[in-house]
Amino acid sequence: MLKVSFLRLGVVFAFLCLGCAKSKPVKKPNIIFILVDDLGYGDVGFNGSKYYETPNIDRLAGEGLIFDQSYMYPTCSPSRTAIFTGKQSFRTGVYTVPVLEKGTAQENIFSRWTVGKEHEIYAEVLAQQGYKSIHLGKWHIVGPYPEAELRMDWPIQHKLTQPDPGDFSWLEAHRKPFVQQFYPTGRGFLKNVGGTFRGDPALEKGGYHSYTGGYRAPFSNPFIAPKPDDEWLTDRLTDDAVAFMKENRSAPFFVNLHYYTVHRPIKSRNEKLFKYYMDKNGDPVTGQGMGKRKETMAAYATMISSLDENVGRLVDFLDEHGLRENTLIVFSSDNGYNGGQSSNHHLRGAKGEIYEGGIKVPTFFNWPGEVRPARTDRLLHAVDYFPTFLDLAGVPLNEKIDGKSVKPLFRSDTYESSEEALYWHLASQYKHGTCSAIRKGDYKLIQFLKDGEVELYDLANDPLETENVADQMHGKRQELVDELVEWRKSNKVPLPPNSTLEY
Repeated sequence: MLKVSFLRLGVVFAFLCLGCAKSKPVKKPNIIFILVDDLGYGDVGFNGSKYYETPNIDRLAGEGLIFDQSYMYPTCSPSRTAIFTGKQSFRTGVYTVPVLEKGTAQENIFSRWTVGKEHEIYAEVLAQQGYKSIHLGKWHIVGPYPEAELRMDWPIQHKLTQPDPGDFSWLEAHRKPFVQQFYPTGRGFLKNVGGTFRGDPALEKGGYHSYTGGYRAPFSNPFIAPKPDDEWLTDRLTDDAVAFMKENRSAPFFVNLHYYTVHRPIKSRNEKLFKYYMDKNGDPVTGQGMGKRKETMAAYATMISSLDENVGRLVDFLDEHGLRENTLIVFSSDNGYNGGQSSNHHLRGAKGEIYEGGIKVPTFFNWPGEVRPARTDRLLHAVDYFPTFLDLAGVPLNEKIDGKSVKPLFRSDTYESSEEALYWHLASQYKHGTCSAIRKGDYKLIQFLKDGEVELYDLANDPLETENVADQMHGKRQELVDELVEWRKSNKVPLPPNSTLEY
């Protein structure tokens, strides 16, 4: 009897201990989200670049999960809005960068600039979970004149505008509480370094044509407090990111490091690097470092090298302070490369276009011991970041969003990519007419909204999108058109006034 009693007590004790272990809260990971501006899919070594050099980025990518089919919108405004909110463009009314839109109100549904407070962003949710968050760099989800914008009767008849470089008449209003509620510190971040309405760093008079271009000190950004040792914007943003992590290393932190680089203006990091890339042979396979734009691409290469150096600095800090094992690093770009500053002969189109060169971006997730080293063909869309970050923090989704968490893929590919579909809706014009698109399996279908014309591409066999197979593959065409129309119909997706389509 005594032996049985002790045995029973042991079983009960073990059961209770097991229960304690299960109820112990999972430690939330630190997250560093590096979003580069206008970095092309092929502008990094891990995606085949031989001209641009990214050893630190490549090392992280090689140790992490590379998404080879990672997509954004063709321009930054809809991409960043989708990233922050997990919602498609038609829900927020952000289709293109407002100042880039072309045509009339008949041809467009002109874009909003300011993302309203009814659209929660991930930092607001994470703050409620104890995350200490900082935003550094490009923000771009508040407009220059939000008070007037929010009073407008939408849809508007003319596109939104912005002040010229050197005009700081907007600044006084942007320091006041009403506008600050749409800035990072009004949306869940403890600190904002450099986030404004503007999509590039060149706020000073002369803009792109000024010597500093926003990249060289002294910085013209009023939301970056000057420091005596300021030299280069990318370095400064990294300095502040490291300082924030050091100060908040005991709590889960979220570093929203949205570099302005490599957006125009293209400025050489220094003469030594510029000479190095001018002397380096270009790559005829991609067109990088070749031809009459060699000087521009050499300067662009120095900006990429600076980016890579700073990514290395972030990793060094994590290693030195014992933070690496519980820190997820996410790396991506907000759209495809700018055709005026880089090249990729493997993909059609560039920034501003719905073709692969405009929307396919370099992306990886790196978290030692938690994310498998692999390259996956699973599809990833801008709307997937919001639910992924919430999933990592253990937060259930409680509102309508369009994305899905990719956390299950950290361990293995859990279902076939052919089951997935990605969607885009561009209801305003920039480099081509308004359109919707669907990517499913190996196929991408684009339907132009004005007249319903369709383009269909087999990306597995034609990644350059040279042959429209819509007339040859009637079954696949009809299948994808039906799915795209049903998506628009079920979501009440608005169409421009000149569209001949019912849905």
